[in-house]
Amino acid sequence: MEDLTREDIRKLLKTFGIQADEAITVHLERYPGGEPLHLRLRLEDLTDYDSPPEQALELQVEGQLRR
Repeated sequence: MEDLTREDIRKLLKTFGIQADEAITVHLERYPGGEPLHLRLRLEDLTDYDSPPEQALELQVEGQLRR
């Protein structure tokens, strides 16, 4: 894999991480409470392929966030 591709991946993940952190923080401030949040993070390939790959790129992670 080319270095530029790796750079693009890291940049995209860093941007997502920062924006997700900010969105969760704002949500917690707006809706305080004692119950944990059950969150799902999802990665999905939205590319418009002429010939789509046999196996789609999809990743999903779920977890609880304690307050």
